[in-house]
Amino acid sequence: MSKSLPYSMKDVHYDNAKFRQRSVSQVVSQVLLTSNGKRDCLKCSTGKFLVLLMICGLAYLVLANKSAVHPVSSGMAKNDGSKEGENLPIHGSGRFRRFWRKPPRLPPRLSPDEIISRNRSIQESMKRKEPEWVARQQKVKDAFIHAWSGYKAYAMGYDELMPLSRRGVDGLGGLGATVIDALDTAMIMGADEVVYEAGSWIEKHLPGRIEGKGQVNLFETTIRVLGGLLSAYHLSGGDQGRIPEHKGPKPSVYLENARNLADRLLTAFTASPSDIPYSDVVLREKSAHPAPDGLSSTAEAATVQLEFNYLSYLTGDAKYSVEAMKVLQHIKTLPKVEGLVPIYINPQSGHFSGDNIRLGSRGDSYYEYLIKVWLQQKGTNFSYLYDMYVEAIKGVRHLLVRKSTPNGLVFVGELPYGKEGGFSPKMDHLVCFLPGTLALGATKGLTKERAMRENLLTFEDMENLKLAEDLAKTCIEMYSVTSSGLAPEIAYFNIEQGDSEGGPNGGNKSSKYLNDIIIKPADRHNLLRPETVESLFVLYRITGDSKYREWGWQIFEAFEKYTKIDSGGYTSLDDVTVIPPRRRDKMETFFLGETLKYIYLLFSNSTTIPLDEYVFNTEAHPIPVIPRSR
Repeated sequence: MSKSLPYSMKDVHYDNAKFRQRSVSQVVSQVLLTSNGKRDCLKCSTGKFLVLLMICGLAYLVLANKSAVHPVSSGMAKNDGSKEGENLPIHGSGRFRRFWRKPPRLPPRLSPDEIISRNRSIQESMKRKEPEWVARQQKVKDAFIHAWSGYKAYAMGYDELMPLSRRGVDGLGGLGATVIDALDTAMIMGADEVVYEAGSWIEKHLPGRIEGKGQVNLFETTIRVLGGLLSAYHLSGGDQGRIPEHKGPKPSVYLENARNLADRLLTAFTASPSDIPYSDVVLREKSAHPAPDGLSSTAEAATVQLEFNYLSYLTGDAKYSVEAMKVLQHIKTLPKVEGLVPIYINPQSGHFSGDNIRLGSRGDSYYEYLIKVWLQQKGTNFSYLYDMYVEAIKGVRHLLVRKSTPNGLVFVGELPYGKEGGFSPKMDHLVCFLPGTLALGATKGLTKERAMRENLLTFEDMENLKLAEDLAKTCIEMYSVTSSGLAPEIAYFNIEQGDSEGGPNGGNKSSKYLNDIIIKPADRHNLLRPETVESLFVLYRITGDSKYREWGWQIFEAFEKYTKIDSGGYTSLDDVTVIPPRRRDKMETFFLGETLKYIYLLFSNSTTIPLDEYVFNTEAHPIPVIPRSR
């Protein structure tokens, strides 16, 4: 290996000297006093005459410059009684000044030793902070155990906990959704008692639930239950997972239940006359039917592929992947609006229904899974997914991205009536998944530093990464603008020029963006959602910028202050704009499955579930990238 070339401080001084400003006299004297100048110009009378002529010319221009009359600021002569032309500029000296303008001052170049010293200082600063993040990570784990303790005490086996009423409720089909959603979070955190309790319940009760329960939603059951079981199988040591030692049942228990459930969910695909699945499945009957209005959500139909693909990989049975991938292959053939799609699709005809385009509810995870399924597969047969993603993000930038007034927050709005209809400055909290997805799509899970070092980032990737950071800032301000420090379910952004007061606000009078963000009374609730902390986690892993950790900690502290229930669990809120916020009496399963998991991982090191080896399904269940060799 060749040695690196020596680089002395003399080189550094030379580089820095190139950008120092020099006066006219310095330039002239340097030219006159150089040996080349003396040899070439002074050895003959002609040369002496030319030098003298140059000096006289420079002196004249300098004197002319000093006597010039300055132009008026408006660029037009004022009618104030002065003589005609008195206030006009002297163009000759102006041209001279432009010609003789000084070179730009660039920052001095650091020597290699100075660069190493600076980087070492940054790394040491981060190391000094690391024990603090470990301590904060422990607080997140304590919060998870507190949430689980309330669920275990009052709602074990139910889908969700109502922490104020201290009882359980089945709102997701009765499969014990919180148990399964929380399981891989407990594995990642090393909460062994929770792993044992959840795993034992699954082994004892879930097979009977799958056999005997009635109607479930294909999408919700796939992302929460099927995804949770597959992730638990991997993390518990099945398929050579990364966390092989846990209490609880054998990994095969999770895979067997996943396969039994998926066989029943497949009827949503096989019963439909098109490649678009029905929305609802009756488990005990192995039958499926459309929603009451006959339509399926585009996001729901297109957000089951990660899970079914991985199940096919594990079992060697292609039927799961084949049925699920038909959806994306079919959507590829449908007409779109600059890559964007309506939020409803008809399983009878296979065509989109209506013109409503948004990245909030019913639209969001369609775009998320385009890039994630491509990352999971990484095969040439799936390149169309990446092309669809790229086209869609271009459409988002062109049609949906705007800036608020008066302070210019970047946000993503909606087209309720399509491209030809009016623009709505409405942004669901759900849209805060997008910064993380954009960052993931830009670097493909690699750190920004590595991707740049290996020349993997295009100009478009850099633009998308910048948009990701701008949108993450906006999502954080949706928290900071409220009195409680927690975001509303929906925000509107002020886009009216000259309207500095906006509309109903978040209540935090000290926020710079109080008049940029409008929060209507019906939208002020908070469901303990994960999308913002999800994006903070991804952006921190990719950029290494510690501000994302600090923002995540602020959100966690607000959850602790206003949503924690002493008897166990955490609750959703009715109104985040008042103190104390009114409580709603519901702990969603995703608070344990997603929100606390992402905050915990935000404070962990990059070797825990690395982004270039895993993709997270839309319920935050980590699924390994499928090796190409198999």
